Amino acid sequence: MVARARGETVIQCLSLFLVIHFLVASANFFKPFNVTYDHRALIIDGHRRMLISGGIHYPRATPEMWPDLISKSKEGGVDVIQTYVFWNGHEPIRGQYFFEGRYDIVKFVKLVGANGLYLHLRIGPYVCAEWNFGGFPVWLRDIPGIVFRTDNAPFKEEMQRFVKRIVDLMREEMLFSWQGGPIIMLQIENEYGDIEHSFGPGGKEYVKWAARMALGLGAGVPWVMCRQTDAPENIIDACNAYYCDGFKPNSQKKPMLWTEDWDGWFATWGGSLPHRPVEDLAFAVARFFERGGSFQNYYMYFGGTNFGRTAGGPFYITSYDYDAPIDEYGLLSEPKWGHLKDLHATIKLCEPALVAADSPQYIKLGSKQEAHVYRIDSHTDGLNSTWHESQSGCSAFLANIDECKAATLRFLGQSYTLPPWSVSILPDCRNAVFNTAKVTAQTSIKSVELALSYLSNVSSLQQFMAQNEGSNMQTSWVTIKEPISVWSENNFTVEGILEHLNVTKDQSDYLWYFTRIYVSDEDIAFWEENKVRPAVTIDSIRDVFRVFINGQLAGSVIGRWDKVMQPVQFQKGYNDLVLLSQTVGLQNYGAFLEREGAGFKGQTKLTGFKDGDIDLSNLLWTYQVGLQGEYLKIYGQGNNEMVEWTDLTHDDIPSTFTWYKTYFDAPAGADPVALDLGSMGKGQAWVNGHHIGRYWTLVAPEDGCQRNCDYRGAYSSGKCTTNCGKPTQTWYHIPRSWLQESHNLLVIFEETGGNPLDISVKLRSAHVICAHVSENHYPPLQKWVRSDFIDGKISVKDMTPEMQLQCQDGHIISSIEFASYGTPQGSCQKFSRGNCHALNSLSVVAKACQGTNKCNVAISNAVFGGDPCRGIVKTLAVEARCVSSTKVGFSQY
Repeated sequence: MVARARGETVIQCLSLFLVIHFLVASANFFKPFNVTYDHRALIIDGHRRMLISGGIHYPRATPEMWPDLISKSKEGGVDVIQTYVFWNGHEPIRGQYFFEGRYDIVKFVKLVGANGLYLHLRIGPYVCAEWNFGGFPVWLRDIPGIVFRTDNAPFKEEMQRFVKRIVDLMREEMLFSWQGGPIIMLQIENEYGDIEHSFGPGGKEYVKWAARMALGLGAGVPWVMCRQTDAPENIIDACNAYYCDGFKPNSQKKPMLWTEDWDGWFATWGGSLPHRPVEDLAFAVARFFERGGSFQNYYMYFGGTNFGRTAGGPFYITSYDYDAPIDEYGLLSEPKWGHLKDLHATIKLCEPALVAADSPQYIKLGSKQEAHVYRIDSHTDGLNSTWHESQSGCSAFLANIDECKAATLRFLGQSYTLPPWSVSILPDCRNAVFNTAKVTAQTSIKSVELALSYLSNVSSLQQFMAQNEGSNMQTSWVTIKEPISVWSENNFTVEGILEHLNVTKDQSDYLWYFTRIYVSDEDIAFWEENKVRPAVTIDSIRDVFRVFINGQLAGSVIGRWDKVMQPVQFQKGYNDLVLLSQTVGLQNYGAFLEREGAGFKGQTKLTGFKDGDIDLSNLLWTYQVGLQGEYLKIYGQGNNEMVEWTDLTHDDIPSTFTWYKTYFDAPAGADPVALDLGSMGKGQAWVNGHHIGRYWTLVAPEDGCQRNCDYRGAYSSGKCTTNCGKPTQTWYHIPRSWLQESHNLLVIFEETGGNPLDISVKLRSAHVICAHVSENHYPPLQKWVRSDFIDGKISVKDMTPEMQLQCQDGHIISSIEFASYGTPQGSCQKFSRGNCHALNSLSVVAKACQGTNKCNVAISNAVFGGDPCRGIVKTLAVEARCVSSTKVGFSQY
């Protein structure tokens, strides 16, 4: 049965591949249409539209992941996919373009079109995005006389050349809307208004030039500038923030666009993890459309992973999960995804009235309560006249912006009760079908579980047994030390301290400085007599600075510091002094990025010597870029035998500046794969030659996280944080497409000392799902969406709420861990019975759900055989467990 299910799955996947291939190869995805705009909205093919957009950055996933991500976005109610264009990925060497693999932007755009979605392309080409150097290629800073993002001829020439290259590429591939493609809007520059003042008059001129240049490329779709209050008349200025309902464009001829709705935040090494409650996020989105907004984009809808060395910063982590509706691994984050899906469906019910009215009618309902009403005007100019006959003529938003108290409102003769900090949406001005604070979507608890052991049949490798989560796991490792010496044929020697990026060109995180220091008997006597130690003193450093004396690590400094003093200990005679400068992501935000270097700045000297300080900038230094292992590419399948690996012994653990290698089999099934590096220190990891990113087990502070997250009130990145007292990141995504069935090569470079024997490969999935739905919740949105409009009003015969549960694809509900219809208490994984409980709760839910991928249970007394407690609002709380359908011998299909 399992074999047959797997065979059917393979056939389905092949069929899907062929369909996608056909669609992507097609010349047109839509009948060609024009895109314009007025003061109210974007006008798509002659119709105003209310558009929901989701941010997905194509390089932060693999091409094999793209179809599923786009499909899940569409299922979640997204109309548009938004992405930046990453200049440093597409032009790593000046004049040499790259559009393959994760940077195959044409394939990505075509997949969006093949799914019937539109695309918003943010060319920039500055992107910020917590991306290395803000998306600028590092070679750009080496152009003589260049100043980034101002009225500077060298920069404008390079910027125009790249932007034109992207626009021409999209036109050649027939990807603009007027060609039948999905691209409906472009962006030039990015959040420039935040730093424009730094450039004086040159900044003002640059904004005008950028607009003229972009419009002159003949793309044929609207251009936007975000956070740019002085955007020229023919460029739409847009809002980026946690809340944009109060935003007004700088012209009455432009619509309200929200290009970045920050539904989470990024994380830094040693920091806690941000979390934005979905109740607040839904509140922000509802308020935006309530007050006249027409295009809203989630930044991010899928955040993904900063593979390789693409993370910016400094010190941004490898994960770019962003607390998005789709997580880093491509799994749905519930209840965020599900609750927003319901919100999007509700907004679509309101769309006919929203696009017909030029502005809403405002009604004050209390000190902190208000309504905005949209009505279809019989005198509408005809933009949407084809919708009028069958759709509702009135839609309303009722808002309670009180952060503490619920409110009962009277609106058009009816009473409505709103929780604090919430919006109720009435598509027909009568029936409230959605409230932003009433979450009926399920909660999914995602975790990782041990997947497999490493290969144990590699010849000549010593075997060890390591305990991992209570199970014995055979591991086989070999190792080699990274030399703390000059090894490269490409080293060079000059006098003085050179700036990091001027030497490395960001080809590696690592830059080595080698010199020799002579220590006399008098110096040693001086130190002993005065009880002092010599020290390396530097005016300024960033990001990581290490000192080695005679091959031994003498000390490290991490962060951005002024006046660093690192004590060292020399022996008599000549001593090898090695300074190591490391980057952990280049600066990605701010003015004058071309001046932002790395490593050391200012005076560098040795203090504490008998005859006074030694100015290190007067010495001869030998420079070496990168690691020997990087240079030899020992992380690749064809190159890792270029060095003499030795069997790992317990005496080698822990060890600094060490390479480790092993092999492992790919886990069975289709669940996403994670590498658990919690036992390591700091370094980088590769799987089959693919760089999965930097790792670091810096621990977040113990304090700062809230035990109970209250969604009410304005959100900021420090509110509702999690993971305090734990390493910021221990799990690292290995895309399935990077794995082969067996003999996968794992190579680790460890800087600070860690135990590779405790590394494990794990599977990530949502094993626990919960729901908590009450009688006073609304019926499922599907009922409203499918209902008929009768005399301009929505008609729904069955107003019964429902509990809906669904496991991720390829999984089924194996057991019901808890079920109670009545007055259950607590939250997911902490549910308990209340005073009121229907005795058949568990059996009813198990019968409906067990053995299925998804199920529905109506919240009604009839379903549970009667009212367990009269006069009390009943709630159904359920906790279920999901397992892979292959593990139970049958498939859900």
